[in-house]
Amino acid sequence: MTAAASLTEHVTLALWATNLGRKVTDMADWAAHVDAQMATAAAKGAKIFVLPEYASEQWLAFKPDGLQTGQEIAWMADLAPEARKHAAALAKRHDMLLVAGSMPWHIDPKNLAAGQTNSAMIFTPEGDAIIQDKLSLTPGEQEPENWFLTPGKAFNVIEWRGLTVAVLICLDIEMPALSCLLAPLDIDVLLVPSMTMTPSGYNRVFGCAKARAVELMTVVAACGTTGTAINTTNNPTNYSGCSVFTPCEPQLGHSGLFARAEPGFDDGADGPLLIAEDVPVGLIRSLRNGDAEVWPGGWSAAHVSVHKHG
Repeated sequence: MTAAASLTEHVTLALWATNLGRKVTDMADWAAHVDAQMATAAAKGAKIFVLPEYASEQWLAFKPDGLQTGQEIAWMADLAPEARKHAAALAKRHDMLLVAGSMPWHIDPKNLAAGQTNSAMIFTPEGDAIIQDKLSLTPGEQEPENWFLTPGKAFNVIEWRGLTVAVLICLDIEMPALSCLLAPLDIDVLLVPSMTMTPSGYNRVFGCAKARAVELMTVVAACGTTGTAINTTNNPTNYSGCSVFTPCEPQLGHSGLFARAEPGFDDGADGPLLIAEDVPVGLIRSLRNGDAEVWPGGWSAAHVSVHKHG
């Protein structure tokens, strides 16, 4: 493992829009697939690696015969501790902060009736492990006969090698109330693992990710699932890509788009791997601290009253 150098000025990000249709035979095989992608990213200098929401659905390729849709969440949660061990080792091996996608997590392993969360698993090479639960669930994630989950209640801010990093899962990035909560936190990089079945879902998530980059004056990096998981009963299609957004400032090229892997349903391979080299987090931090064109900071609208007419 290389020395833990500071990343306060630039950081290279790797985002993998995993093709869930690529077969894995067991948890070790899944980890080997992730290992190979991380090795490719490490060779190009990446220090943060992100898998998408429900990357765990790739495990359905080896699910037990007869497992029904309403049982899949608990089954994946049973495997999550093993995935966590693999991911912790990979973060250390490649000297990266790893967001190992999101996966179901038992709220209380001794009481499975307590349910599960949809949780992003975040690991540092120094050995820290952080679980970020999805805070705002989709209707499908709240149906008892479907992927029935419990929403999270806490938001984590991670200080790592001079960066302030955080994760929001998919629909969470669409919630303006969360943007207001994050505004005072001085976040350098906001990571967004997502899963969207259609172009409309992709455009909602990625459009809001770009908006959050402007609102928070920060870097927002989003990636989603592609392909169709083997043996899936719940998500017949997955459409996404990867993007890194920055504020729309002259010093950053005006457009707010730093890097992009084109979205699609299935590339016939492992899914797009985007390497966004030397993202200028230091420059963006200086913009956030007073050098931006018009950004008013964490504006709360507390002084505004609403008047209805007619």
